[in-house]
Amino acid sequence: LSVLKVDYDVCSNYGNWLYSAGIGNDPRDSRKFNMIKQGLDYDGNGDYVRLWVPELQGIKGADIHTPWALSSAALSQAGVTLGETYPQPVVTAPEWSRHIHQRAGGSPHPRGRRGPVQHKDRGIDFYFSRKKDA
Repeated sequence: LSVLKVDYDVCSNYGNWLYSAGIGNDPRDSRKFNMIKQGLDYDGNGDYVRLWVPELQGIKGADIHTPWALSSAALSQAGVTLGETYPQPVVTAPEWSRHIHQRAGGSPHPRGRRGPVQHKDRGIDFYFSRKKDA
């Protein structure tokens, strides 16, 4: 059995792996890959995590991205025991805290999903005209 990766792009793959590890090139200071935010943005209900991490299937919704932040009652109800059926986190980054207990509906939309911002009393011509005094 041989495996063929059809989307293989050496530069893109290695660049993304380095960036995710926090050691890639980035002109912004202290730029870190925020796994919690990405999970909320692209897997808001946790379906992808639930598919690949069966130990967490009992956790409902977006809470699946931060099981260590759940109450012991919620973990017990989901059949999860941190340190036994699912590991304790090795590290928790400070920047994750603002995303803990955030719901998919309450999280910001990922870039590009909202479309252009529309302002009251401004038609499409406003955005394409040279005059911006409206």
